[in-house]
Parts: sequence; structure tokens; C-alpha cells
Amino acid sequence: MQNDWPFAWLRERLAYVPREPDLFVIALTHRSASSENNERLEFLGDAVINLLMTDRLYGEFPTAAEGDLSRLRARVVSEEPLAEVAAGLGLGEVLQLGSGELKTGGFRRHSILADALEALVGALYLDAGLDAVRRIVVPLFDARVRGLPHPEELKDAKTRLQEHLQARGLPLPRYHLGGVEGEPHEQRFHVRCDAPKLGAHSEGSGSSRRRAEQQAAERLLAQLTAGGAPP
Repeated sequence: MQNDWPFAWLRERLAYVPREPDLFVIALTHRSASSENNERLEFLGDAVINLLMTDRLYGEFPTAAEGDLSRLRARVVSEEPLAEVAAGLGLGEVLQLGSGELKTGGFRRHSILADALEALVGALYLDAGLDAVRRIVVPLFDARVRGLPHPEELKDAKTRLQEHLQARGLPLPRYHLGGVEGEPHEQRFHVRCDAPKLGAHSEGSGSSRRRAEQQAAERLLAQLTAGGAPP
């Protein structure tokens, strides 16, 4: 690594100069690379991100119930959105990984990126305090918060499809796994969703079977509500 690692990256991407540089070296070191790694900072950063996003959503959705706020928060701070924020910062480029993780593309893996972002936030919190973390971190999630659905639309696609069919006295949809492709750490699932009585079906894909089923349900529901079900 360069002598300036990871401080040039911190200055460029976050406009931040650490007071305790060692915190950030640890934050960007995966357990595959060293016994002195980012797992403890990840634990801390997870709590800090949850607090900041809870505060933001509480103000953004003043009439939302507790359960709705929890579901909204999950859309912002779950593994996939955290990994997307990390990737947008180029966080994978400055992670220290062991040789095994490097060979298998660990710097692109969602779980590693999400954990590293949490660890980075933990380091920022220890180095500068909550107000500074708020100024740096909350804007990274602004687009995702603005893109959240209205709380009334929070039911997932499978639930909405099921309710749509039940309200019409129709059988529940059926999901069939069509296949799985890709390496074990980067698989892609393909699922077909059928509404048998209507002769309607759709297909979906995703990084897990659940995501593939959700996409297929969303597409089938769009067909049915638009009157586009096949004969």
C-alpha cells in the first residue's frame, strides 16, 4: 500500500483529515488480512448509522407508524444499499483484504463493502463525534431517502400480489425456481411466478431466491393491475 493509504482517499471522497489515523487503517482492514481488523468498528458503526437514519426518517415521515419507520429504515441500511453507498465511494479500492478474498473478488462483495462502510462510520464517530458523522454520512443516503415509497406502499410485492388475488377469490400464486447461475459467492436466481386461474405468469431474477420471487411478483402484479394478463 502507498504510504498515504488510506488518507488520500479520505480527503478526496469525504473531505476528511483524521485525528487518529490508525482508526481508519483498522476500519479498512478486513479480517482476512489481519487479526487487527474492522469487526469491532463495524459493530459500532452499524449502531451509529441506524441512529442517524432513524433520526432522519423520523423527521421525514412525521405520520408514519413505528412499523412503517422500521421497514423504511431497512430499505436504507440493509446490506444492499450500504454496499451501494460504499461502492459509490470507491471503498472497495482501498480495502485491505487477504489473498483469498482478493482472488475471489471480495472487494466487490456486498457483505464486505457494507461491513467496511459501517466500520468507516465507526471510526469517524470515534475520531470526530456524532455531529461530524452526521454532516459527512447523512448526505450519502439522501438520494435513497428521497426515493423511498410512501409508507402505505411498503408491503412487499409478494404480499400485494397475494392480497390482489385473494380479494378476487383466486388461488395464491405459485413460484418455481427456474435455475441458478454464477459462482457460489455471486449467484443469480431465476424464478417464474404463475397465477394459474388467470393463465398469467412472469419471471424475475435476483441475487437470492427471495429477491427473484419479489421481482417476479412485482411484474405479475403490474400485468394484472394494468389489464395485461395473457389470455
